[in-house]
Amino acid sequence: MSGNNAPKHGGNLYAAMRQKGGSLNEILDFSANINPLGLSEQIRQTLYASLESIIHYPDVQGHALKQELSHYYHVKQEQITLGNGAVELMYVLCHMLKPKRVLVTAPTFSEYESAARASGAAIEYFYLNAADDFTIDIQGIAQQLPAIDIVFICNPNNPTGKLLSNGQIEELVAMAKVHQTYVVVDESFLDFLLDDHTYTCRSLLEKYNNLIILHSLTKFYAIPGLRLGFSLTNPELTNRLHAGKDPWNVNTLAQNAGVAALRDEEYQHKSKEFIKKVNMDLYHSLLTIPGLKPYKPSVNFILINIKDTNLIAEELRQALAAHNILIRDCSNYPGLSPDYIRIAVKSPEQNHKLIAALQQIIGGIE
Repeated sequence: MSGNNAPKHGGNLYAAMRQKGGSLNEILDFSANINPLGLSEQIRQTLYASLESIIHYPDVQGHALKQELSHYYHVKQEQITLGNGAVELMYVLCHMLKPKRVLVTAPTFSEYESAARASGAAIEYFYLNAADDFTIDIQGIAQQLPAIDIVFICNPNNPTGKLLSNGQIEELVAMAKVHQTYVVVDESFLDFLLDDHTYTCRSLLEKYNNLIILHSLTKFYAIPGLRLGFSLTNPELTNRLHAGKDPWNVNTLAQNAGVAALRDEEYQHKSKEFIKKVNMDLYHSLLTIPGLKPYKPSVNFILINIKDTNLIAEELRQALAAHNILIRDCSNYPGLSPDYIRIAVKSPEQNHKLIAALQQIIGGIE
């Protein structure tokens, strides 16, 4: 695939490095929403200890990891499908269910649409309103459900950061069940919240067979290069997903890293506390820069309207790239425009470098 046709996501450090030269360590990547605390020592040690085991096939059933996921998230093992990242499971899901029409909010994570299109589905958008801070209107979505086979909900939504309570999710799932519509809820960023139990809909799995939960472990545990995620749904659909995927789709290193990650209570608590403080510090710093309108974050990323800077996203992206800083240009999100960028929340030192660069660029010095 050529660079021009490659999917546009955050975190494309390699393209930036090829363009500018230098090493990965010289680039500050605010375009990918990864835990700023980085790799935990428990995972690092587990990976070292696991190297010799890669001469064998991975455990095809992922038994140890499913056991740990079942314990940590209070779900049944027969509800779990392991994925080479949550994105793989989006594609497996769409290929197995063969939906004719799929509803996605706009804006939201682009791979929902890509996975649906890859299986031949038509896409309908439910546009979120910037004037309403991109709040997801459950009743509005419900009106479109009669003609929809699958609706994707990202909670909190990427890139807006808006959250739905589990009560709101249940309202949607219940209305969708009437129309035999599947609701796929992506909870990949909920791990960053101290009160994630207020938002997760895992407790609804026993009640609704049209609910599917997707969850990535790569963002919270800072292992996107390993690829690891899982889905939760009724056992019958879990069996269908297993039938539709590569039996060895999750490699040994990823499985073992996942077990170590879920046992690392110190890292989990430290990460949640860290993000809670640092995301608000960064938000308040952004508010001091004339022309920026950041949306209040819930987790480890912030959407920003830059219209009043008289710059468009691509211009600001290029200006920051000259400072070796990557951001996410949001102009290719349906429902957004060249007036929007998204930044990740990183360490206080790295956040300060971003703020200093933004002050310099927007202040007109460059």
